[in-house]
Amino acid sequence: MPRRRTQTLQLLMALGLALFPFFAGDYWLHTGIICLFYIMMASSWNLLAGYTGQVSFAHAAFAGVGAYVSGLAAIHFHLPPLLGALLGMAVAAFLGLLLGVLCIRMGGIYLSLTTLAFSEMLRIIIDNEYEFTRGTMGLSVPFILPVYSKTTAYFLMGAVTVAVLCVIRSIVRSDLGTAFRAVQNDETAAASLGIHVVKVRLAAFVISSTMAGLAGALYGHYHQLITPEILSLNLMFFVLAIAVIGGMGTFVGPIVGAIFLEFLSEYIRIYGQFHVLLFGLIALAVCRFAPQGLMGLWQRRMRALSS
Repeated sequence: MPRRRTQTLQLLMALGLALFPFFAGDYWLHTGIICLFYIMMASSWNLLAGYTGQVSFAHAAFAGVGAYVSGLAAIHFHLPPLLGALLGMAVAAFLGLLLGVLCIRMGGIYLSLTTLAFSEMLRIIIDNEYEFTRGTMGLSVPFILPVYSKTTAYFLMGAVTVAVLCVIRSIVRSDLGTAFRAVQNDETAAASLGIHVVKVRLAAFVISSTMAGLAGALYGHYHQLITPEILSLNLMFFVLAIAVIGGMGTFVGPIVGAIFLEFLSEYIRIYGQFHVLLFGLIALAVCRFAPQGLMGLWQRRMRALSS
């Protein structure tokens, strides 16, 4: 019964997201598009951290790689944005493979610190490079579609988000997903069963980086301006907060967290300079009373009702 109710929740969420453009104005439609970006970012980061236990701080950096590669390809080689997004995704995957090969064996806090250093180094380089990336002035890029339309952009982002979520779900339910959880629970036991721990962790890292690159490329072309802010730790920590508050290690958690935090963040902006404080207090309250995230709270409630 709890599983059926969770499936009902997923269906209602999908229906709400599909009907959203027909009832929302331009402002909230824009918020919805940004929300889809965060769903892709948080879900792909959750695949790495929530299922294998590897905490990486380079996720926003890979999104920035996807955005800048796609944007530069559109400007210098006149590549259509959607093809540029695939190129950005490929470059993010390649850099994720290189970084993973270098540091994935370390694990734990050492992996986190290495990815943090990589992210900050990349941001500083882009921040100070004016010839190609335009530095802090930002890189003007074409819209994601030939004709500007927020509604069409929403449905395109929605379709890509659904595709990313389907890939994540299939991975989680596959033998590879089982290996992810085994490595997370006990690396020694997993290795004794014949699981190559380093290869499994590297696969999770590369897949997560690839999805972040795709999300960043679409995000950059939607905004039509790419700045070093996309690589910032602010964005990285917001993605982390989405996954944790939504429920790490669950499929629906990052989706719920992205919708909750993004719309909450926009709604409390009316309180001006106090909106950051209010956002922090609400986030702390969720963490205090729902330590397993909103999905953990939902599952406990469903179990209580079914007992």
